[in-house]
Order: sequence, then C-alpha cells, then structure tokens
Amino acid sequence: MTVPACPPTSLAARVLDGDLRAAARLMRDLDDQIPGAADALRTLYPRTGKAFVLGITGNPGAGKSTVVDALIARYRRAGQRVGVVAIDPSSPFSGGAILGDRIRMQRHATDDGVFIRSLATRGHMGGLTRSTGDVVAVLDAMGYGVVIIETVGVGQDEVEVITAADTAVVVTVPGLGDEVQALKAGILEIADVLVVNKADREGTDRTIRDLLTMLQLREGGEAEMEIIRTVATTGEGMDDLVQAIDRHRARAAGSASDRRRKQAEAQIMTILSDATRAAALVEVARRGGLAKIAEDVAARRIDPYTAAESVAAAILR
Repeated sequence: MTVPACPPTSLAARVLDGDLRAAARLMRDLDDQIPGAADALRTLYPRTGKAFVLGITGNPGAGKSTVVDALIARYRRAGQRVGVVAIDPSSPFSGGAILGDRIRMQRHATDDGVFIRSLATRGHMGGLTRSTGDVVAVLDAMGYGVVIIETVGVGQDEVEVITAADTAVVVTVPGLGDEVQALKAGILEIADVLVVNKADREGTDRTIRDLLTMLQLREGGEAEMEIIRTVATTGEGMDDLVQAIDRHRARAAGSASDRRRKQAEAQIMTILSDATRAAALVEVARRGGLAKIAEDVAARRIDPYTAAESVAAAILR
C-alpha cells in the first residue's frame, strides 16, 4: 500500500514529526468531532498498526491507575515510548469529568517519552469513549510502542476494552466482598491476564482460589489464564505482571490479524452509530426538536416506536 504524503504544514504532518501540541489538538478535535479532524486521521491511519495496545480494566478502587503508573515506569526502563489513554466517567448532569488519572501519574509528566491523555465518557457505556480508538491511532502514528488504555472503573460493564486492546488486563482486589460476582457478570470473560492488586491485604488467597475455581468452570478450562499478585504502590509483583503480559502477547501473535479485524469491526460500528445518531438529530431538529416529539408521545398522540421509526425512515430515504 502506498502511504500518501502529508503537506508539510498540515496537522497530520506535524503529528508525524512528533509535535505534541499538534497531537493534543488533534485528539481534542477528534473527541469534539470538529470538522476536518477525521481528514487528518485518514492521513495518519496508514501509519498505524504498530503499537502494542494494552487494556487495563476492573473494579472501582482496585488501583488501576497505580498499576498503570507502575507499568509506565517499567516500559520506560525498557526503552519504550508509552502513550496512555485514561478514561474518566462524565457527570450525567453537567457532562463534565474530573480527569484525575493525569494527577495520579504526575511523576511521568516531565518525561518526553510518555504522553497521557484523559478522556471523558460523555455518557458512552462499556468503559471506553467514542474517540478512544481515534486517540490510540494518533499515539500509534506518533511512534509510541506501547499504548495503555485505562477504563473508567464502573464495574462489570467495561467489556468494550477487548475491542480496542491486544491484551486485556483485569484488576481486582481482595476484601470487596462482591468482586468475584462482578467478574462473573462479564468482565472475567474479556481478561487475558488477571491481577489481584493490594495483595498484602487479608483475603488474597481466598480471592485467588475463587478466581481459579471460576476459570476451571469456564468452557475450555483455564486456557493459560495467568493470575498475578501485585502491590502496585510498592512495585511488588509488577515485573511478574509485565512478564505475564509479554507471554500473552507471544501466545496471541498467531491470531493477531483476527483480533485486529474484530477491533476494526467494532470501530466501524461505532462510526456508523455516531453517523446515524447525528443524522437522526438533524431530522429531529427539522421536526421541531426532541421536546416537541416527546410532548406528542407524552400526550399519547403518537407512540414512541412510531415516532422513532418515522425519524429512522426519513434518514434512510
């Protein structure tokens, strides 16, 4: 495939030259869906596909950000440039987010080999955001060898990380009481490596036994799943975690193309969903706005199915 040349003054060219301000601007524009941002990403896309994408998800309070912080340090010592996409939940009322992960990773703030970008979910479910894949692509194009995605920490719905990551690490801790129940609800199914963090707490052995029992009950047995004990605040077990990630990466090398195809499928569906929603909002506005349509539904002059189907039919014509 021939990679198109970038005009030297273009935003994409500046990103490829390592301009961090240009990269931050493009990431912001992609997240805000600013016209022209997608064009820059189209130019960058042929230069992507080289980064190793690592997803970190799990229970709230499990110490995911501390685990990520420790992983950054180890990958940097190995000479890798590291990009981090830290997802924070948005307020359902204001739409704002604390974006606190950048604060928790301040020791890397002056390291030119680390780029940390916080994103708000803006109501998107599944643990990621609409623009997660776009931001990962920008970091990939810039030459970051490892890109870490840390999800919001809302519990058992964070399964979308499997659609964006080459290796998914699920973090839990002993003593939460229902941590295994939360994992049962779906998050365990997407794990490539399991981490029991804060392993200096009482109940660690029981948590590991419960996880091993669940893995054995799954169809196909344990399937080479590794469970790693860590105390991320002290660094205990973090070298073991990096080695477990490397082993999964090596095992998955043969199926990498299949995984990337599935990731591409998920990205395409996200873009289609966004485009369809945008078209629907335009049609709703043409009809006087959502409040007017909802008023007719609330007054029982029309049912919600007919209202929605009418809008859908109009944008399909």
